[in-house]
Amino acid sequence: MMEDAAKPTAMETLLATLDLEPIEVDIFRGRSPQVGWQRVFGGQVIGQALMAAQRTIETERFVHSLHAYFMRPGDPSVPIVYQVERIRDGASFNTRRVVAIQHGKAIFALSCSFQIEEPGFDHQIVMPDVPMPERLLGEQQIKEQYLAHAPAAVRKYWERERPIEIRPVSLTHYFSDKKLDPRQDVWVRATGPVPDNRLYQAAVLAYLSDMTLLDTSLYAHGTSIFDQSLQVASLDHSMWFHRPDKLEDWLLYTQDSPSAFGARGLTRGSLFTRSGVLIASVAQEGLIRKKANE
Repeated sequence: MMEDAAKPTAMETLLATLDLEPIEVDIFRGRSPQVGWQRVFGGQVIGQALMAAQRTIETERFVHSLHAYFMRPGDPSVPIVYQVERIRDGASFNTRRVVAIQHGKAIFALSCSFQIEEPGFDHQIVMPDVPMPERLLGEQQIKEQYLAHAPAAVRKYWERERPIEIRPVSLTHYFSDKKLDPRQDVWVRATGPVPDNRLYQAAVLAYLSDMTLLDTSLYAHGTSIFDQSLQVASLDHSMWFHRPDKLEDWLLYTQDSPSAFGARGLTRGSLFTRSGVLIASVAQEGLIRKKANE
C-alpha cells in the first residue's frame, strides 16, 4: 500500500499560490491556501498581482516599484481573477496595472513599473544596530515561554505554520499595554527554499512586506492587532525594490510610524540583508479603528 504524499511545507504552499494559472491573454487565476483565515492575507494578493504583471514583461526587465490599494476583503474560499493592463512598453521602462476581481467586483488594484538593469549612482542609508537573529528567541522558544499565558488571538497567530519566520527584536507589545515608541525591528526569513528566479524572489519579498507593519502604528497607543475591540486592515501599500536578493538568509525589517490620525496609521519600512544592504523600502497606511459599541 503506497504512503500518502508528504504534506507540502508552508513555503511550498506559498510558491504554488504565486504560480498563477493563465486563463486568457493577460488574465490569470490565483487561489488561496485553506488555512482557516476569514479573509485573504494582503501580502498574498500583492504577491499574486505582482506575479501576474511580471508574466507580461519580457525578460531582463525587473520591478522597481509598486503602488496598491485594498478595496474589499478577499474571500479565501474562491479563486481571485487578475486582469493585467499593459499601460506602456518603453525603451527602458514598462508600466502595468492589475485589478483583482472576486464575485464580479474589484477587491484590489496594483500599478507597477519595470526597468532594464543599468548602472547609475549608488548610495543607501545605514542599517540600525540591533541584535542578530541568532541572539533572539526563535518561534519555538516564544511558544514555550510565552504562549501558555498569551491571549487566544496571539497563540493562534504564533502556532500557525507560516512560510515566513519572524523574530522581533522586542516582544513587549505582544504582552503589554504599555505605550511604546512607534518603531520596531523584526528579523524575517523564508522557512524554505525560494527559487533562484527574480520573479519569485520579488513576489515573495512583496508577500512578506505586508507582515507586522500595522502593528507598528499601534505601538504608541498601548495596543496591537490582536485587540478584539479594533478594526484593523491594510488600505494601501507601496514598495520600492532597490537591489536584488535571493532570500537565502535573514532580513531585517526596520519600521516606524510617523503618524496616526483619522482612524488611519502610516508605517514606513526598510528591508536590509544581514550584511546591511538595503534591498527594499515600504510604506503602508492602514485602518486602525475602534469598533462601534454593540
